[in-house]
Amino acid sequence: MKKTLVVVMSAFLSMGIIGCASTKDRLLDSDVSQVQIRSIQTRAFDTTNKEKTLRTVISTLQDLGFVIDKADAVLGSVSATKLDNYSLRMTVTVRPKGKTQLLVRANAQHNVEPVKDPEPYQQFFSALEKAMFLTAHQVE
Repeated sequence: MKKTLVVVMSAFLSMGIIGCASTKDRLLDSDVSQVQIRSIQTRAFDTTNKEKTLRTVISTLQDLGFVIDKADAVLGSVSATKLDNYSLRMTVTVRPKGKTQLLVRANAQHNVEPVKDPEPYQQFFSALEKAMFLTAHQVE
């Protein structure tokens, strides 16, 4: 009985220590570097129209089944959630890059874990690129 209690207490203690690891520690344990994740999450577009790009981001997210939670034109950010058999939260920011481009960065989270799989980002950016093309050529 004493052995079992010691084992159980040791398990709870070790889970508590592991559970207290900071975000920085968990990111350092990752097998994917932050530079690789950022490259998956970011695309540059040859436009300077931030407002139109934000509207296109919102439309793209809605087309992909997301519900817009919050949009802020001043900050250049849009947050949305997809509740289709899972909870996926996507935050997209738009900011200038030089004088002729805008940088769009998407950050996805499944529950509280960051999404490191490139597929959701590829789907988003593929749809956004098509929408940006259609918007630039004024195709409805």
